Formats: sequence, C-alpha cells, structure tokens
Amino acid sequence: MKAVYLSFFINKPSNSAMKKISILIVSVFFINACSKDFLSREPMGVLSENIFYNEKGIDALLIGTYALVGGSSLYEVTWGASIQNWIYGSVASDDAYTGSEYTGTGALTHIEMWDVHPTNNFPADKWRWAYMGILRANTVIKVIESTPGLSVEKVSAFKAEAAFLRALFYFEARLVFGDYIPLISEATKDWSVVSNLNPEGAVLAFIINDLQFAWENLPEKQPQPGRPTKYSAMALGARAYLQEPDYEKAKPLLDSIINSGKYALMTNFFDNFRIEKENNAESIFEIQANVNDIEESLNAEMGIGLNFPHAGDIGMCCGFHQPSQNLANAFKTDENGIPLFDTFDDFNLKNDQGIQSTDEFIPAGDYLDPRIDWTIGRRGIPYLDWGIMRGYDWIRKQEDGGPYLPALKPFFFKSQRFELSITTGWMTGVNANNYRYIRYAHILLWRAEVAAWEGDLEMARELINQIRRRAGNEVVMGSVLIHKLPAKVYPWGEGSTDADYRTGGAVDWSHPAANYKVGLYSSFTDRDEAMKAVQWEQRLEFATEGTRFFDLRRWDKLPNKIGGKSMADVLNNFAENDLRIRTLMNDARFGEEDKYQPVPQNIIDEQPGIIVQRPEYK
Repeated sequence: MKAVYLSFFINKPSNSAMKKISILIVSVFFINACSKDFLSREPMGVLSENIFYNEKGIDALLIGTYALVGGSSLYEVTWGASIQNWIYGSVASDDAYTGSEYTGTGALTHIEMWDVHPTNNFPADKWRWAYMGILRANTVIKVIESTPGLSVEKVSAFKAEAAFLRALFYFEARLVFGDYIPLISEATKDWSVVSNLNPEGAVLAFIINDLQFAWENLPEKQPQPGRPTKYSAMALGARAYLQEPDYEKAKPLLDSIINSGKYALMTNFFDNFRIEKENNAESIFEIQANVNDIEESLNAEMGIGLNFPHAGDIGMCCGFHQPSQNLANAFKTDENGIPLFDTFDDFNLKNDQGIQSTDEFIPAGDYLDPRIDWTIGRRGIPYLDWGIMRGYDWIRKQEDGGPYLPALKPFFFKSQRFELSITTGWMTGVNANNYRYIRYAHILLWRAEVAAWEGDLEMARELINQIRRRAGNEVVMGSVLIHKLPAKVYPWGEGSTDADYRTGGAVDWSHPAANYKVGLYSSFTDRDEAMKAVQWEQRLEFATEGTRFFDLRRWDKLPNKIGGKSMADVLNNFAENDLRIRTLMNDARFGEEDKYQPVPQNIIDEQPGIIVQRPEYK
C-alpha cells in the first residue's frame, strides 16, 4: 500500500503563561482504515509515500500518527474511541454511570448494563480508531525503511517512536476486544486476509516486541512533550504484562523506571489534573491537548467532550460520566483514616439524591479520603473556583445520573474559561487539559502490587503509603455555611461574586470543606491483606480515569481475586446496591461473557470468514 496521510504542524506556545508547548496538527486526508474498498485500491487524492522520504517528511508522518492518539482529525468517532476509556474502563465498571439522561444514551446504557450487541456503534468506533492508528504507524515504518541516506541511529530512533505508537494502538484494542484482533505489521501485504484468530499469547507478544524495540532505542528524555521515552515504553510494557497478570516480567521494567531517578510524585494529588502543572515530574506518558487553534479544537480530547457539567449556573455539555454512589462510598475511612473495605457499601455516603437545591441539605460528616472532592463534585462543597456545588439544579437529570457532577479530573477552572477551554462549537467543556496516560503513581502502585504478590509486605506497605501520604498534602478548603442553595446564592453565597473565591461569601475558607482523614498502613498480616490494600489504593488514586473495569478483570485471574470476591461478585453487588440510587441496574447482570466487547458486526460483514466473533457473542 502506498497511501499516506498528509499532515502539517507547528510548535507554538499556548496562550497562557505556563510555557505549554503544543503540536498543531491539521489532517488533510481522512482515511477509513476499516473500509474494505480502502484495502484494495488507493484513495483518490492521497499522496505517494515518496514525497516523505526525508527526515522532515518522516517526522510529519509520525506527528500525524500522534494526532490520532488523542482523537485529533477523528471528530465523528471520538466518543467510543476515546483513549481515556471513560466508557469501557469507567462506565462499564462500578466507578461511574453513563450520566446525562436515559433518553438518547441507548448504546452507552447497554455498555453500562453489560448488555452489548455486536451492532453497538461505540465498540465499532474503538476498533476503527485503533486500526487507523495501526495503519498510520505501519506506513511510517515502511517510509523509514525506504528512505535513503538515514543513519542507523536515526532509523532506529524513528522506528522506535512508530513501534511505540503501534503498540499503544494494539494495547488499547486488546483492552477492549481481548485477543480477537488481527495482527497487521508493515510487512502485511493484504490486510483483507488476516484473521483475528491468534495463537495463545500472540497478541501480547506482538505488543511487547514493539515496546522492547522502543525501550531499547528511545532516549531517556525527549525534546518535545508528548513523545515517548524509553521509560514510557517500559511503563506500557509493564502494564501489558500486568493484564495477565505476569508479575515476574513486569517487575524488572517497573524497577528500571523507579531506579532511573527520573520521576517523582508531585507534592499534591490534584497537580496531576491542573493544566498549569502539565508534563511534570510525575508524567511518564501524557497525551497533549491544545484548544482554540483550529475549528472545534480538534487538538484537544474531543472524546470526552460530552462529559462536563450540563445544567445550572455553569452548564456546558452534556452531563455524561457521572461518578457512582459506590465510588463515593469507597472514599469513606475509619477514625484512623484507613479505608472501610468490606463495610464501605453497608450504607451510602449521605447525598442529596431527590432533594431540591432550594431544600436544606447538610453534607456528610463521615471521615473521608480527601481525594473524593478532587474526583467527585458533591453538593455543598466548593467546586474548584466555580462556586458552591448546588446539587439538584447542577445535575442534568438526577433521577438517571445520580447526585454527582461529571468526573472532575478533566475539567478546568473558571478563571481559565475561553483561554484554556474552547470558544466555539457545542461541546463547550473541551479544554487544554492533558490526559496523563501513565504517571509515576501508576508505577509505584503496580510495583506495590508485585511486592504484595511476592509476599514482600514491607515494600508493598511503603509504596502504598507514599501515595497515601501525598493524598493528605492538599484538601479542598472552604466550609460552606449555608445549606439551602437556590440560584441566588451563586457563586459563593447571596450577593457574592467570583472575587469571593477563597476570601469571602458564605464560606469559611479557613476550614476544610469536609471531614478529611487519610492514614498510613502500619503493617500487613499476609499477602492477601496487602493485595487488598493495593487494589483499593489503585481505585482511589485512579478513580474515573478509565482503568477500573480493566483492573477488576485482570485481578479476577488471581487466586484471591479482588479481596476474596470475583469480578462478577463486585459488579453484581454494585448493581444490586445501586438500586438505592437509580432503577437502571434493576435487570443488569454481569457474567464471564461480559469481560470483553464484541467484535463489531460491520467488521465481520466486511471480511466474512476471516474476521470472526468472540464465542460468547455468537
């Protein structure tokens, strides 16, 4: 195949004072990598490879591949394809609800209820996105191999970036579809005859092979943010091994990253979600975002464009991805600041479900891990600098989506609006907040998991405590003094203005917003207790970041599974208890067959007899 993508780019400082360097990418040719016609003939207007046979041309092709990672140039399929996996990793788990309102969310609601059919368009979007990325990476590798005059070092460096990107797209496809994906390399002559039936272990081996080449040839530091380093490749390799989980092979990769001394935890947990703190010391691989550069800001993550507050004073679009009550309950602690584990869901953390904003509601006085209010927007708590979260009036439809605002981490501060958020289009929450795909906290907690498995209880305890100690460094400040929240109290109390943030209004800014308490573990009695602690910590630290479902699935392979419960136990208990909040999960039942999404029917139809369905969906 001689078709390529033409892209052009510039490096430009953002319009803020934070020295963020972004890559502007405008895709001129949009190619459907899953179209059968495309497999057999060259698309009209697509340029020949040979114009890219130089270093600048190769780099342009590479950047065109990076553009697809965050969804740039893929506007029409971004929601189901989002690399943040809010649908498959979060909504499909006990972390979050589809949100918004039931009408108009049918395909998403089926994923939330574990009732997915092969014709569901969202998995089809993910498949299409992954194979478009694989096609781009393969094309880059072919051009590199055909370019005369490149030094051996330059060839290796370029191929390492392309190999990392191909591995990333394949890893994302495997997360969603398992091993039922066709393996296509730059040497594949005819995509249309490649089956998705693979020998056991072949997909993981393909991914690891690319990543090993990447970590052996990538530099320790890149001149531009967003490009992978050798440690990015090691980190993704460790995560790939952990899907099995193969702790023995993940361990040396994690140790190499830790021992490199290149990374450190940021002082504050929420520094990983502040735009001005992007590409920081904790960042190992970060998906870059930029806004207000081209129409609809396609260089930001459009795949989460639905997931911002919809109603009330700060209404945007569209109220999707609302944290679950089960997740809120998980942040409860005992008097020592330790998670409640098996008793966390015995009663719901107090919430304002069904209570009008004009009615009185006093927030819970329970001990809470402070990460809750950096993750979940709760009534009666300051919501960044936007104002007091007013509850019912700020939720699109509380009966369907529950009492909490959409996941907070990808949002922005009101003071950044229209500078670091888009000024055009209808998904007005899209912003310049990067997605921290892998950060040092992942490495520490994955290494703690390995230590727990090996019975090194002290190492597991020390690593978990590093994360918990950091969690207590910064809490949401501002004890709200009013408990009826009609529209006239926006933003900080009746008669207040934005200038009252942290200084005035009906808020005591000298006191924390809630009764926060996070404690350290003193010891673990055995491997199972240590593993339960690290599993719990990963949920709290990475809540709503699109990993929960995949973590439950991989832990289900362990002898003691998830604190002694199977994945099915965890999710079905969640569905049953959730009936105290909503009725949606009344008929929901999770089974072994629901661990992976079906192969999209349109792909099977395009390659009958070659691409086959997973057995559980036949």
